[in-house]
Amino acid sequence: MPCLVVIILFGFPRLGLFLFWLLTTYIQTAFQTRIWPFLGFLFLPYTTLAYMWAANATDHQISGGWVFLIVLGVIFDLASTGSAKRRRKHAWPM
Repeated sequence: MPCLVVIILFGFPRLGLFLFWLLTTYIQTAFQTRIWPFLGFLFLPYTTLAYMWAANATDHQISGGWVFLIVLGVIFDLASTGSAKRRRKHAWPM
């Protein structure tokens, strides 16, 4: 079961965020407002998942390896955005 959760989170991060919001209090514990998770859902889903994990694991005292995890989330978000733009460019040549 935990492997299925990881596959869903890496393959479909927005679905994972929605399921976390629907089934747990993980998002409410990590964020104080509703705007940041919503913006993370729209623009940076991997970073939002990484921050949620780091904030819940360390009681908002994020440092060391957790910062690396958040930076890795940013890299995943940028890579997925760049690859989507590249696919659109090749799919609709003008």
